[in-house]
Amino acid sequence: MTTPSTPRIEDLLQTGVREEVYPGAVWAVGDADGIRASGAVGLLDPDRPDEPMRLDTVFDVASLTKILAVWSTIGTLAEEGKLQLHAPLGAFWDEVAGHPLAEATTHHLLNHTAGLPLRANLKNLYGTDPQDIRDGVLHEALHRPPGEAVEYTDRAALVLGYLAEHLSGQPLDRLATDRVWHPLGMTRTRFGPLPAAEVARCAPTEYDDTTGTHLKGTAHDFSARLLGGVCGIAGTFSVLDDLALFLRHMLTPTRAAFGPTWIKDSLRLQTGALTPARGLFWHPAPGTALAEDIWVHYGFTGTGMWISPAQDRWAVLLTNKLRFNRDREPLTEIRNIFRAAVFAAENAE
Repeated sequence: MTTPSTPRIEDLLQTGVREEVYPGAVWAVGDADGIRASGAVGLLDPDRPDEPMRLDTVFDVASLTKILAVWSTIGTLAEEGKLQLHAPLGAFWDEVAGHPLAEATTHHLLNHTAGLPLRANLKNLYGTDPQDIRDGVLHEALHRPPGEAVEYTDRAALVLGYLAEHLSGQPLDRLATDRVWHPLGMTRTRFGPLPAAEVARCAPTEYDDTTGTHLKGTAHDFSARLLGGVCGIAGTFSVLDDLALFLRHMLTPTRAAFGPTWIKDSLRLQTGALTPARGLFWHPAPGTALAEDIWVHYGFTGTGMWISPAQDRWAVLLTNKLRFNRDREPLTEIRNIFRAAVFAAENAE
């Protein structure tokens, strides 16, 4: 593969530091053989100007959990025949049988057409007991009939996480570790809260009123914290090298984890004429056509990863933009320019 212009990418990401879009960023571009270019810019924490962002910085990857822990493990269960994607959930999952969710399928959940309620504040809806939350999420009325519309909601990942646990008999953190992360060599990927040794190299995120500090080594996502740090929505921490291993596997799958059929099915249109277009938890990169074959998933803390099997190329951009604010627009612009620099042929050297 041709290597994208490292100076151009570094200049772009340094601009984000200067304009305080994020304190720092780590990035990499690669193919099935590994990392082809990478770098780190800015600071780990603006309150510590002597500590630069590094390639081995640990990030709260937020919604990338949906890919790293949920999409991947559901893929292994489907490939083993333990899960039929188009079977109504109530047909094989007693916990939802007789409730509105029973008519939805795993496929509906994966392409965000299950009709789930859009509300996501678990504490206000169900309290703080994990079993009450689980019962509430799995038994609540649907927002609309399954298959009617594409509506993104974190609940889909939460339900799928519960489903993966039901089918495997393992908690989600152990399931992801045993089936995906360790087989792929992702030894620094785990759910939080992190041990002290890892916290020291973790990029801080949002200010937490309860502790009077910026969160570091504890999931930013409130739902994940409410559920002990482990849920399908968020809560995973990872490093650049581990994400590179994950994406390399997607380009050249082995028997270690989810396989080529699952990947191919996920990285294609699965919503028919409904919009916005979705694959299975992956979606086409904003501003690109389906024919360009560039798929993406973002994390609310400022993380993102892209993959294009047709170009034999992947990219990762990790930032802790949430350390500053929740304004998405500046980071969105940088992400789009970054993607163009990585995948557009005319921008490659």
